[in-house]
This record gives sequence, C-alpha cells and structure tokens, in this order.
Amino acid sequence: MTLSPHTRIVIPDDEPPVMAPSSAYRKLDGSQVELFTDRPSNADELVRRVADASIVINIRASTKFTADVLNRCPNLRMISIWGTGTDNVDLVAAQATGIRVTNTPGVAAIAVAEHAIALMMAVARNVVLVDRQVRCGQWPRAMVMQLRGKTLGLIGTGAIGREVAALGKAIGMRVIAWTFRSRVMGIEYAPFDDVFRRSDVVSVHVRQSPETIGLIGREHFELMKPHAVLVNTARGAIVRQADLIAVLSANRIAGAALDVFETEPLPADSPLHALDNVVLTPHAAGITPETTEAGLALAIENVFSFLAGEPKNVVS
Repeated sequence: MTLSPHTRIVIPDDEPPVMAPSSAYRKLDGSQVELFTDRPSNADELVRRVADASIVINIRASTKFTADVLNRCPNLRMISIWGTGTDNVDLVAAQATGIRVTNTPGVAAIAVAEHAIALMMAVARNVVLVDRQVRCGQWPRAMVMQLRGKTLGLIGTGAIGREVAALGKAIGMRVIAWTFRSRVMGIEYAPFDDVFRRSDVVSVHVRQSPETIGLIGREHFELMKPHAVLVNTARGAIVRQADLIAVLSANRIAGAALDVFETEPLPADSPLHALDNVVLTPHAAGITPETTEAGLALAIENVFSFLAGEPKNVVS
C-alpha cells in the first residue's frame, strides 16, 4: 500500500537502528517518510522533528510524548508504537487532542517469556557469579536452587505471563498467579500477597500504568521465602528499586534478575552493579530477529489500518 503524498510519517528515534535495516521498512517505500537515526535530546528537539507529521512511528520508549509535546504538534493524527508499553505517551492528552495511539501487543510475548525463564535459571543457579569465579581460577561448589517442583508466582497473566506459565509448567514448576484482568483457564490464582508468600520465584508481567507504578515494594519482599528470587522483565518503575536493593543487600531474599530499571540505561553508580545476587540485562528481553521484524511490520500495518478507517490495536 502506498500512502497519500499528503501523509507525512516521521520515525523520530531509530537508535540503535532497527527500522531502517528491516524488511518491514520496505512497506513504506514510495511514501513520505523521514527517519532520524539518533534519539531526540529533549522535548524541543522531538517537537522539531514531528511538528509537521501526521503520523509518528515511535521506536524507543525514551522518546516521551508528553501533553506539552502533543499540544505543539497540531497536524499529528496518530502515534504507532513499536512495542507493548505505552508509558512514554500521555494517553489522556492524546485522547483530548484527538490523536490515536496504537501498539503491537503480543508480538514479543514468546521472546520475553523465554528471557524471563533464562533469567530465572541464571539467578537460581548462580550462573553469572559461578562463571566469574571459574574465570578467576576458582572451582566453586555452591548449592543452587532446583526449579522442578518449585512454585512460580506470576504478577500478571497477559500474553507474556501466559507464555511464562506454559514454560514454567514445562520444566515441572507449579504456577500460581495474580492479575488485574480476567483469569486464564489452567492457572491457579491467589491473592496478591499470597503470591509473594508462597512462591519460590516471582516473575512480574503487568504493564506500567498509574496503578502499577511502585506496585511491588519492601512489604512484599518481606513476605518472600529466604531462598526466593524476583524476576522483572516488565517495567522498572513497577518495583520500588531502592526497596529491592535493600533486601538484596541484606540477603533477605536469595536474588533477583532484572531486565528493566527505574532509570535506563542503568547508571554507572547504581548499587545493583556491586551485588553478586543479581543478574542484569539491558531491557533486551524482546529483542530477537523474529520479534523485531514482526513488531515493526505490525506497527506499520497499524498505520495502514488507521488510514483505511479501520484502526487496530488501539490503546487511546
């Protein structure tokens, strides 16, 4: 599909490049598209890039579409987000200004679920610490957690949570969960606090929103078993990071595995760097070739659907 010459599309933040080298990008051939290969340094720079656009395809969550930015873009009709998270867009302001916002739900579910399981295993088996010790000439014999027969507690059972549940069951774990949304057949649900109290591994899979920011904190970590671990591949702000650092430093729980943080990239002076009972990855759970291509293609298809008058995957 070739878009109208009056439809100007801006991709303001393709750094590091994923859209430009993708096969999906070819779908926009012949259209009026401007792609920036670095991220806007501030709100004014973002406005300069997108002020005349009718459609924005947003790649990076670090690009913030605040109410101020949206109000300064009078021609903007749509923001098509690559990814599930929408916390970088003021959805209330978008709705007030008549800007349609879409995302790409479910596309990264398998990749993120696999990463969550990989992180779970890495922290449960002390893989990173033991690897470091062996490279230093040591030959450690630490006792580690066997996951078969243990309880995996899920906070959220959306597309990703359901995939994690399936993988957890496949390796012999018992799965319990808590969710904001409707319950899924085949999963045992429990009250929020009970998930922390009963689980050997707690894995976080809710979307960031005003009701989930700071959702998990010290009072929940204090309920966990001493040998339990926390895995977060959702959003950093959902877990109160200072509380988590405190309980990890005190060895109140056995460990954590984090792909997301309150501040990203993770600052060089973060106390998390010094903790041996934490496994860290750089918000990369959903980054696979398959997921990237499928997600970018869906972000572009959402544009086509919107222009055809049949918007799909609408969040605002």
